[in-house]
Amino acid sequence: MKTILGLALAVVTAIAAPAATPPAPTSALTLERLFQSPGLAGPAPRLLKLSPDGKLATLLKNRADDRDRYDLWAIDTTTGASRMLVDSEKVGSGAALSEEEKMRRERLRIGGLKGITAYDWAPDGKSLLVPLDGDLYLATLDGKARRLTNTPETEIEAKVSESGRYVSFVRNQNLFVIDLTTGREHALTTDGKDALSWGTAEFVAQEELNRFSGTWWGPGDARVAVQRTDESKVKLVNRAAIGANETHVVEQRYPAAGTANAVVQLWLMDADGSHRVQADLGVDTDIYLARVTWAKDGKAVYVQRLSRDQKKLDMLKVDPATGRSTLLFSETSKTWVDLNDDFRALSDGSLIWSSTRTGTKHLYRWVAGTWIPLTHGPWTLETDGQSFNAGLIGVDQTHHRLFFTANKDDVLESQVYTIDYLKPGEPQRLTERGYWNDAQMDGSGQRLIVRRSSPTQPPQYYLADAAGQRLTWISENAVVQAHPYFPYLAGHRETVFGTLKAADGSILHWKMITPKMEPGRKYPVFTEHYGGPHSQTVQRAWASPMGQYLVSQGWIYFEIDNRGSANRGRAFEDQIYHAMGTVEVEDQVAAAKWLKTLDYVDPARIVTYGWSYGGYMTLKMLEAAPGVFAAGIAGAPVTKWELYDTAYTERYLGDPTKLPKVYEASNALADAIKISDPLLVIHGMADDNVVFENSTMLFARMQEAKVPFEMMVYPGKTHGVSGEGAQTHVWRTILDFLDRRLSSPKSH
Repeated sequence: MKTILGLALAVVTAIAAPAATPPAPTSALTLERLFQSPGLAGPAPRLLKLSPDGKLATLLKNRADDRDRYDLWAIDTTTGASRMLVDSEKVGSGAALSEEEKMRRERLRIGGLKGITAYDWAPDGKSLLVPLDGDLYLATLDGKARRLTNTPETEIEAKVSESGRYVSFVRNQNLFVIDLTTGREHALTTDGKDALSWGTAEFVAQEELNRFSGTWWGPGDARVAVQRTDESKVKLVNRAAIGANETHVVEQRYPAAGTANAVVQLWLMDADGSHRVQADLGVDTDIYLARVTWAKDGKAVYVQRLSRDQKKLDMLKVDPATGRSTLLFSETSKTWVDLNDDFRALSDGSLIWSSTRTGTKHLYRWVAGTWIPLTHGPWTLETDGQSFNAGLIGVDQTHHRLFFTANKDDVLESQVYTIDYLKPGEPQRLTERGYWNDAQMDGSGQRLIVRRSSPTQPPQYYLADAAGQRLTWISENAVVQAHPYFPYLAGHRETVFGTLKAADGSILHWKMITPKMEPGRKYPVFTEHYGGPHSQTVQRAWASPMGQYLVSQGWIYFEIDNRGSANRGRAFEDQIYHAMGTVEVEDQVAAAKWLKTLDYVDPARIVTYGWSYGGYMTLKMLEAAPGVFAAGIAGAPVTKWELYDTAYTERYLGDPTKLPKVYEASNALADAIKISDPLLVIHGMADDNVVFENSTMLFARMQEAKVPFEMMVYPGKTHGVSGEGAQTHVWRTILDFLDRRLSSPKSH
C-alpha cells in the first residue's frame, strides 16, 4: 500500500529573482484554486534524469494550462536553457490505453496523468525512448521523433538495451525486440497468453515490492534477463469498476492474503531469444523475485530472493550462461526484511549493501564473505518511499566514495552525505540544513541533481558537483511575483514542530500550523494522518497547501508520526507487527487528548482525517476511542485485511490461514457498530487497490446495526480520486460534512 500524499512539486523553468521583490498581495486562498492549473507550487516535474554525458537534464514537465498533461523537456546543465523535446499533443495519437497499462499506471500512482508518463535515455546519449498513447517513439536531441511501433495493442515495459542497439517491449504478454540498425521487429517469446506472461513485473512486485520492471539487459547486449510469470494458480476475481454511465466487470487475478501467488521464474537469453536458460532460484517456487542486477562485466547476475513470509532475503549470484546460482549471503529478521535499492556490485568484486541488523539502516561492504560496517549510529539511511531518490544514490569507484541520503543531523530532515568506502569515517554532509533533500547521481558519481524544499519553499532543483557545490540552478523556483503561490504568500502561516512521548517512551514528532491567534479564543483542530509503515509525513519539507487553506478557514492543522512510521529504526517500526490498528491508533488518540489540554484548542472540536491506510486508521480510532474526536473522515479505507494483497498484508500480519485471530483483531468491520461519532466514508467506485468492497462491507455492517454514518462515492474513480473537479468535490464534501456536524470556524 502506498501513500496518497498529494505533495506539490517544483517549477522547472528557471525563474530569475529580481533585485527587489515587492510585497506579496494578500489574496484569499480558495478551495477551488487548490486544484486548478497551474499548480500552486508551479509545474510539477517528473522523472528528472541526467543524460549519459551529464550535459542535459531531462524531465517530464506539465503544462501551465493542464497540470495533468506532461511533455518531455531538456535543460542544458551549463547554461540553464530549456527546450521541449517532445510535444505530447503533436506526437501522440490519443489512442486509448490497454487495461494492463491502466493498471500498471495505477501501481505507479500516475493513473490520472496524460501525455508522456515515462522515458528512457539510450546509453549513447543520442536519443530517448518515449512511450506515448500505447506506442513507442525514439526522440533525438534535435526534437524529431521516430515512431517505432504503430499497432492497436499497447506496448509496455519499453527498454533501450545497454549498448543502444535494441529496444525491447512487451506486447500481448510476450517480449519483443526491435533492432534499431535495421528496424526489424522480432519476438523473443511466443507462448505468452492467458495466465502466462513474459517481461513484466507481477502485480505484487509493482504494488508492494517497488519493482516495476521484468526485463533487464546485460552489458554489451549479449544477454537479457527476463521474468516469466505464471498466474494460473492466482485466484481469478471479478471486480466491478462502476462508472457514471456503465459498469465494467474487470476479470483480474488478485493474490489476496493467504492465497496463491504467481509463480515467477527468471530466464536468460540472447537478444534473438536463443540460448535460453533458466536461473536456479531454488526448489521453493513460493518466493518473491525481489531485485535483479547485472554485474558490470556481464559475467554474473545478482538476484535477491525473498521468502514468502519476508523474514529472509537471499543474495544469489547467477551465471548468465548456465543459470547456475550460488548463495552469497542472507539477511534475516524476526519480523520482516526491508527491501531497498542500495545494492551495488563494485569492480573489485566487493559489494555495497544496506542492512538494519543493528536496529537502524546502515551501509556495509561485503568482501569475500566479510562484512565491513561503513556507517553507524542512532540514525538511519532514508527509507521513505515517497522520495525523489532515497538511501544509496551514487558510487564513485575512482575515488571510492558513496553518496546517500540519511537523517543523521535531524529526524525531520533528509540530507545528502558522502563517505570513503575504503577508509570510512564520519559522513560528510553535502546539502544545506533546514531543508528536506533528495538526490540522484550520474553513473560515475560525479554530478548530483538535488531536490530540496522546506515548509516555506516549494521544491527547488539544482545541479551540484561531487563535493555538493551548486553548479547551476535547474529550477530555483523562487516564490516571486511570477510564481503561482506568490499571491497567497502573505497569508502563509509558519509550521511549528514538536514532540510527544508514546506509552513506551518513544519520541513522536508532530507538526502544527495555526491561524493568527486571538487571545482567549479556542480553535478547532483538523488532524490528518496516514499512520502506516514506510511513510513519514512530519518533515521539514513543502507540503500540500491544503493545510494552509484549512488554517485560513480558522482550523488548527496537525499531524503526528505514530509508532510504525518510517525512518525511525526497527524498534519503532516493528511494533505494528501482527498488531495493525493498535499502537499507531493509540498514539494518534494520545495526541488528540494532548491537544485537548492546550488552552487555545477547543476540546470538543477535534476531527481526524486519513486516506488509504489513513482511512483504516480513522475507523480504528473512532472504534477505540469514542468521544475523543468530534468527527472522522475515512477515505478509501481498508476494512478487512483478507481483501488486500499477499505481499503487503502478510509482511505485517502473517498468513491469515494460520493467524486468523491476528486478522480478526486488526480488521475494522467487527467493531464498526461501536462507532458513535459522526463518520464520513469516501471511496472511488473503480478502486483496484483498496477495492470498493471494503467500503460496501462496512456500509452493510453499519446499516444492519442501525448505526448512522455518511458516505460519498465517486463513479469511475480509482484509489486517488484524480481530476480537478473530483478533488474539489471531495474536499467540499468533507468541509460541508464538518459544517453540519460541528460548525466549522468559517464559511468556505
